[in-house]
Amino acid sequence: MATSALELGTVQAIETVRWEAQPNLLWVRALTSTGAVGLGETYYLAGAVESVVHDLAADLLIGEPAGAISKLWSTFFSCTNFFGFAGAEMRALSALDMALWDALGQSTGLPVYQLLGGACRPAVSAYNTCVNAGPNPDWDRALHEPGDLAAELRDLGYLGMKVWPWDRFAPQLTVSGSTGPAGWSAMGPVGSHLKMTDLAAGLSMLEAARDRVGTSFELLLEGHSRWDLNMAIRICHAIEPIGVLWAEDLCQPDSAEDLGRLVRETKVPQAVSERLITRFAFRDVLAHQAAHIVLVDVAWTGGITEARRIAELASTYNLPFAPHDCTGPVTALANLHLAISQPNCLGVEIVRGFIDGYYKDVLDHPLVVNGGQLAAPVRPGLGAALADDFIKRSDVHVRSSG
Repeated sequence: MATSALELGTVQAIETVRWEAQPNLLWVRALTSTGAVGLGETYYLAGAVESVVHDLAADLLIGEPAGAISKLWSTFFSCTNFFGFAGAEMRALSALDMALWDALGQSTGLPVYQLLGGACRPAVSAYNTCVNAGPNPDWDRALHEPGDLAAELRDLGYLGMKVWPWDRFAPQLTVSGSTGPAGWSAMGPVGSHLKMTDLAAGLSMLEAARDRVGTSFELLLEGHSRWDLNMAIRICHAIEPIGVLWAEDLCQPDSAEDLGRLVRETKVPQAVSERLITRFAFRDVLAHQAAHIVLVDVAWTGGITEARRIAELASTYNLPFAPHDCTGPVTALANLHLAISQPNCLGVEIVRGFIDGYYKDVLDHPLVVNGGQLAAPVRPGLGAALADDFIKRSDVHVRSSG
């Protein structure tokens, strides 16, 4: 039975959920008058994002039609664009947008990918980012036994594995005290010199993996924007014979002209960039022919609404997109729906240690990787909610507006 606009109801309340064990993650729930509870997520500086949700977004959304996602997106973006949108404000909008899509799917009884135009494929290939997490010490293994790890992941059916061989040689950031978010050490100052000995040390990781698995498995290179343009070019020249699927953010993605030089002066496909916010930043990169793969973070760049626009923009340049996620389970779900619904998706990123680890504590339905593939969800909306026993934990804190 068709659902009318009136039956979609209005946004009645907005909740934020924080977990002491994962202090960078923020979940956002949109509660509608029809009883739907949509779930969204973002990552980094959760306290700042939580303030944006309750101090600004709640006033804009509560009482509005729950299905008017484009209108609500534009209203929020217009307000925040007045004073600068691309920080906590955009992360808040990203989480809220996911939550509204999830609520819409629940209200209509459809998975989100059906609302986005239907399935282009029954499942999507995943690559594993090699983080130490849960039962899988994948970063330690990438450093010390890259060939064995590559062979194991290949045999499990994964598309490939992502590593960052040269971060350890870049200038390191020291955060005093114990309050700094985990992962800041991977975002230190930009390096202007990578010694040849250090270049060779990092290269040996990729060479060992390629020697073990041959061309039957993809290798992906993450740079975390740790190097200036000259060193990015040096790295790319060194890895050209290895045949990586892509190099990602070897230098800062702020200048489309610089990224264009990297594309022109090397033969390595360039993936750009989880750090670009909204389609307007991607428009400049694509206009300068400065990327081969469009890498989108749905939890930072504006949610499902904006990520879909960016994927479609990439398709106008005959380029693939690949959604980024090294954060939380709801982002992984949103990526899956985008990947299923968009014909130009190359693959999705997962961290198997997260899926086998803390994701199981958070969601009421687990993500399942089978043969290196994630299948199209069958449940309405995004396909999962925060587990009841998770919400009731003493170290989980809920704040509500409305």
